[in-house]
Amino acid sequence: MPTTTKPTAIFRSPVFLEHMKDVDHIESASRLEVLYRELDKPEVNRAYVFPDFSPASQQLLELVHHPAYVRQVAATAGKARVVLDPDTQTSPRSYEAASLAAGAAVAAARALAAGTIKNAFCLARPPGHHAEHDRAMGFCLFNNVAVAASYCLNELGMQRVMIVDWDLHHGNGTQNSFYDTDQVLYFSTHQYPHYPGSGASYEIGQGKGEGYTVNVPLPPGLEDRAYATVFNELLAPIARQYKPEMIILSAGYDTHRDDPLGGMGVTGPGFSYMTKVLLDLAAELCANRFMACLEGGYSLHGLKEGVFATLSEMRGHSLLSDKMTMELSAAAYPIAALAETRMIAKRFWNL
Repeated sequence: MPTTTKPTAIFRSPVFLEHMKDVDHIESASRLEVLYRELDKPEVNRAYVFPDFSPASQQLLELVHHPAYVRQVAATAGKARVVLDPDTQTSPRSYEAASLAAGAAVAAARALAAGTIKNAFCLARPPGHHAEHDRAMGFCLFNNVAVAASYCLNELGMQRVMIVDWDLHHGNGTQNSFYDTDQVLYFSTHQYPHYPGSGASYEIGQGKGEGYTVNVPLPPGLEDRAYATVFNELLAPIARQYKPEMIILSAGYDTHRDDPLGGMGVTGPGFSYMTKVLLDLAAELCANRFMACLEGGYSLHGLKEGVFATLSEMRGHSLLSDKMTMELSAAAYPIAALAETRMIAKRFWNL
């Protein structure tokens, strides 16, 4: 009997292109268009499945966001332009797109829990990790990964979810959503100091959540070996002790060396390797339940290179040579910020 391999699922929609359509903004529809064009090539398209999905309901959005805030965003529907934050505006279909982006994350989590897919990538916009409980921020309307994690806990019966955020910018909204709980472990690498200003190493959670927020605030100029070192020496051992039932990635590609907003030097192989670490952990700890949601990334070339490095790894066609894998697995790049975070984390984890 032939062995049936579960597919990698991509959650995409033309609705995501309608948010801030034809507006001169760095977080533009062109970010997804460059990815969707590649996915539409027959030889690429056949490697994935593209499930149907629905917008997140108000009830699901309220797992993370205040009802009044959800209503505020909903009230922008059909309006030409509403400014919610100095960096964050809406267009007529932004509420629809944002609700659908959160719905994509929920659908991915549901499919993974049901075991119908291998893993999932939500290629959606607007992004989400800056969105707070009661306000928009940093191009983000609803916090897609936070809604998905809350769905895992509240509807799927999970007890432990790990969110990894490798975006250039700290995911303040995600951190604050779970700062006082041990049911979500939030692990972030980010350029610091940088927008939004949060994510210092001493931000570790509070109450039951103390120790379950791990921030690695990095100086600019770091590249693949540095990120591999963080993942090898800190993320992996903490994940093995936490034993998550789902791993969710806030997949930002603004750490790419070509990104206009960033100051990092990550390349395609670096994104491949970080993805490999997360996939290996998912296989070891949580029956391969791994999903990614797109966050930042503003060089179209860098975004495309990074996303497809991640997707190739997810579908089992790694772009890494054996030599690259060995080198990055053995990486021991000296980073003062990592040493500081490790000293703090030793209070809660065996490191």
